Amino acid sequence: MRDVLLVLHTGRPTNRKTALHVMGELGRLGLRTRVLADEWAELAADPDVPAGLAPVPVPGSPECARGAEAVLVLGGDGTLLRAADLARPAGVPLLGVNLGHVGFLAEAEEDTLPEALQKLADGDYEVEERTTLEAVVTSAGQVLGRAWALNEAVVEKTTRGRILEVVLEVDGRPVSSFGCDGVLCSTPTGSTAYAFSAGGPLVWPQVQALLVVPSNAHALFARPMVIAPESTVAIEVSADGPSAVLDCDGRRTVSVPPGARVELRRAHEPVRMVRLAAQPFADRLVRKFDLPVRGWRGARTQPPSSNA
Repeated sequence: MRDVLLVLHTGRPTNRKTALHVMGELGRLGLRTRVLADEWAELAADPDVPAGLAPVPVPGSPECARGAEAVLVLGGDGTLLRAADLARPAGVPLLGVNLGHVGFLAEAEEDTLPEALQKLADGDYEVEERTTLEAVVTSAGQVLGRAWALNEAVVEKTTRGRILEVVLEVDGRPVSSFGCDGVLCSTPTGSTAYAFSAGGPLVWPQVQALLVVPSNAHALFARPMVIAPESTVAIEVSADGPSAVLDCDGRRTVSVPPGARVELRRAHEPVRMVRLAAQPFADRLVRKFDLPVRGWRGARTQPPSSNA
């Protein structure tokens, strides 16, 4: 039996209705639905649950996606990042359907949901691997914690009234020291998220690179940097300043005491994403950010004549 793990944002009644409809459609298409047990408890309480609907409730552990064909995500980017925790250890691809606002990571929108489900059932899709980050916090040679990120890992201050003093290192060499609110290390996938808001560049997902973006830095040289994917970034927090926190995707945190060091590098384990169609990244940018493109005429279909 082919299984699909369903992960959704249950906070909206419309999302719950959509999830129940999706379960029915998946069954019609010959796919069995797994659903997180706590989410099914909310869905099963809905008076409009179709008769005969029998998904397989599973615990919210990394094993719950093992053997599934895909993890189908109904919600926004936050829901997809939560689902990535389940999909990544199992190597199962994510298919995001945006039921939120921007939903930059989603592959489909609510109005294209029937087509997306049909393509999933037909196996008519490709799988794209997205770079992830691994982060290690150490102090005096002792490991204090580890975490990973699909979008970005951020070392940021924990007290509003004090500046975080850091030294930035790339590939074992110091690059700059400055006071700041924090420093972000982002993947190309995360270039449209926190890094973009902090003044970083937009990077096409196919580019193999990492971004380093200081946040509100008090320094002349504290510009965003695009570095090699094999590079290692280290952020050393001053021993005389306040403590910090490592925040990965807004979901996983590790305390960073004064004098600690955070090392970040590309992780071996990617996040796999379902791609239903070859859509140019530029089109996604225009649609999601509602960018103005009026006046564009495009390239000429034929070169001008040499006699013209």
